[in-house]
Amino acid sequence: MALLGAIEGGGTKFVLAVCDEDMKIVDRQSIPTEDGEKTLDAVIAYFDQFEDIKAMGIAMFGPIDINPESKTYGRVLDTPKRGWSGYDFMGRMKAWRDIPYYWTTDVNGAAWAEYKTGAVKENQSMVYLTIGTGVGAGIINRGHFLAGYGHPEAGHIMIQKHPKDDYKGHCPFHQDHCLEGLASGPAMAERWGMTAKELPDDHIAWEIEADYLAQAAVDFTVILRPDKIIFGGGVPHRENLLPMVRKAFADKFRNYLATPDFEDYIVPVSTGDNAGIIGCFYLAQAKLAEEE
Repeated sequence: MALLGAIEGGGTKFVLAVCDEDMKIVDRQSIPTEDGEKTLDAVIAYFDQFEDIKAMGIAMFGPIDINPESKTYGRVLDTPKRGWSGYDFMGRMKAWRDIPYYWTTDVNGAAWAEYKTGAVKENQSMVYLTIGTGVGAGIINRGHFLAGYGHPEAGHIMIQKHPKDDYKGHCPFHQDHCLEGLASGPAMAERWGMTAKELPDDHIAWEIEADYLAQAAVDFTVILRPDKIIFGGGVPHRENLLPMVRKAFADKFRNYLATPDFEDYIVPVSTGDNAGIIGCFYLAQAKLAEEE
């Protein structure tokens, strides 16, 4: 039986999985993220159990080099994560087994799952924005990821600070000037002394968070004109947040351009906690078809 492999590489854990030709998950396992070499030892030990893997999708925390023409393609770039800067991830995987690999960012993996199985219709464009430990975006236009010199780092777009927010920011590069520095899960926890899960619905935190996410939505709208903006990650799990984002978006955008109805335009993720793995399976399938 032909199998496809998936690796979702996160800062705290790696999710490894195998599916059959019908996209049914055959096996799934999580391992803790250690340094590059130790983590890949565990990854390879897991996939050694499966001889019939024909292709693999890898969605990895970044920044990573996804440019096939680059000398550092397949490597993790400079990162504060110990033991990962410069690590040759793809070199290690290809040395293990020479099969087709689709190498991309963690947020792109989840975005592709939403594109293939979620609320986005074929040939539409979308921005998938994840708000969690970090902030990132996967941008898909007519079936292709948007990337140039490298993958987007949309978590670091500049944001105007809310007048009620005196937080100094969580980002070591941009402090209180970028989206990740002000709106990520760690930023919320450090600012308020409570995690997003612990904050009550009527806390001022949600007004401020909605303001920052609405600013991002306005930026993506005027630059990219997507068919949908999808919010995923741990922070948007709070049900009261997206209605507040839509309202703040309307206040800021002021009907400048035509958009779909806000209820259909700014939406939550629909693919759940397996989004990254599902996306990796579909990317592996596409890579296999491309090389056959």
